[in-house]
Order: sequence, then C-alpha cells, then structure tokens
Amino acid sequence: MSDLQHRIKVFAYSLDQGHPNYLLLKRSEGIDPTWGALDGPINFGEQIETAIQRELREDVGLSGARSLIDLQMPKRWLLGDEEVVEWPYGSHVRLTSEIVLDARWSEFRWAGFEEAYSSLHLELDRAAVTRLHTLITAA
Repeated sequence: MSDLQHRIKVFAYSLDQGHPNYLLLKRSEGIDPTWGALDGPINFGEQIETAIQRELREDVGLSGARSLIDLQMPKRWLLGDEEVVEWPYGSHVRLTSEIVLDARWSEFRWAGFEEAYSSLHLELDRAAVTRLHTLITAA
C-alpha cells in the first residue's frame, strides 16, 4: 500500500509592459542544484489555491496572487511506497514587496520566456512554462 501525497508547482510571473517575466528559484540543497519553479506540499484538507498562496508567502515573501491559471497537466509518479501527484499552476504575482527566500532556496531571478525555458532542468517544467506562456500571450 502506498501513501498518496499531493504537491503544487507554481510558475509565478509578473508582467512588464505586457511581457511576462518568470520567477526562477535555485534550491539550497543538492550537489548540483538547478533552476526551477516554486513547489511545496498541499496539506491535508487544504485547497490548492490556499496552498499556492501559502507557498508564495512562506517561500518567497510574496503576499498574493492576482490570478491563478490551472495548467491542466498534473504529474504522477511513485517514489518507493509513496505516490506523488503534482499540480502545476501559473500565478500572476504582485511585486509590492521584496523577494525574501526561505532557507530551502539559495537564489532567485526573473527571466523572460526564452531564458526561463532554457534554464529549467526538467522537461515537464519546460512544457508547463511553455503552456503558461502561450496562455498568457494569447489573452
């Protein structure tokens, strides 16, 4: 029997004269940390939207999201006896405060689509940022 864990992956973005910039984060731990999106657990009984708001506030110090975009491409995998479902979302964030990183992150940067795409290590993250970019720029 496996334990089921739900997680979120948040591709935070801001708009600069109509052009999106994506928040990239680098983990503190690991031999060769790579750039990626904000991620974290969805706690028992917690709504996805609440988990996204919590992670934005606790991990990078952003107070809220203007809008959330369900990228409709959940990932599911097994890690030993643990089954993980990850829900990717885009989040338009307000840059009213300075980024303050939680200890699990060592660096951050804002990047345009081309730089963000080429900086992301995981193929599924590149597919998610591509979908988000398409949805943002098509609107």
